Amino acid sequence: MEDSKNAGETRIVIYTDGACLGNPGPGGWGAVIFENGEKKQLHGAEENTTNNRMEITAVLEALRTIPRNVDVRIFSDSTYVINTMTKNWKRKKNQDLWPLLDNEVGARNVEWEWVKGHSGDRFNEEADQLAYEEASKVAKER
Repeated sequence: MEDSKNAGETRIVIYTDGACLGNPGPGGWGAVIFENGEKKQLHGAEENTTNNRMEITAVLEALRTIPRNVDVRIFSDSTYVINTMTKNWKRKKNQDLWPLLDNEVGARNVEWEWVKGHSGDRFNEEADQLAYEEASKVAKER
């Protein structure tokens, strides 16, 4: 985990990303999770969605796989997700997803960290690749 910033300080570290081919269009999400020294990947897709929905979904689905009442650090390149959760940006869209995310976040001690996308951060790039591959699969199936 050499590239994950301060991963040793937090029990669980999550990197997430979302992708959309067209906006709206076929979308995918990806997450890379480090828990107890183990690394796992999660990913999924939706046929017709937006990039922001995929960014939220990546975090939501990752949190659903980890225990409640733990410390977790989430890295995302989505200013939309990070600032909505940390700076109380208005929630004008995706009204169905925000309460679900709030529920998952509320059950854990979450620390948010923005990472610049496509800047060489190994695990952000990995999450991005998972998301893009999922979106591409859906696009090919159309």
